[in-house]
Amino acid sequence: MVSRNPSAAKVICGQKAGGGFGEQNVVTQVCFHSQQCVEKCIKGLMTDLGKTPPRTHSIVDLLGQLPPDCLQHLREELAQLDIFYIPTRYPDALPGSLADGSPGKEDAEEAIAAARLCWQGVSLKASH
Repeated sequence: MVSRNPSAAKVICGQKAGGGFGEQNVVTQVCFHSQQCVEKCIKGLMTDLGKTPPRTHSIVDLLGQLPPDCLQHLREELAQLDIFYIPTRYPDALPGSLADGSPGKEDAEEAIAAARLCWQGVSLKASH
């Protein structure tokens, strides 16, 4: 995925969530919310470009609706975040979990890094 700056993920993933939730729950939530951040950034960019965002949660589908030059350098990394949303469509899945198990801290660090890059890319594109 992307080269990562793990500082934010280390802070988030290094802390145990309160209320009886363990570190793994925090990691899966970080991955899930990173996917959600990217989804909302892309939908916001689409709106800024005068398009109506489709009713989908798939980053791959959303990226396909953007002009080719939008977020071109990030598309591969951003598309990989879909794996953290898809399992939530099943009632027994933990948000942010993977089909073959739970994500680790490295997955969370990469997910946060991708979300941060998307936010920066969308912010630059929207400001022009």
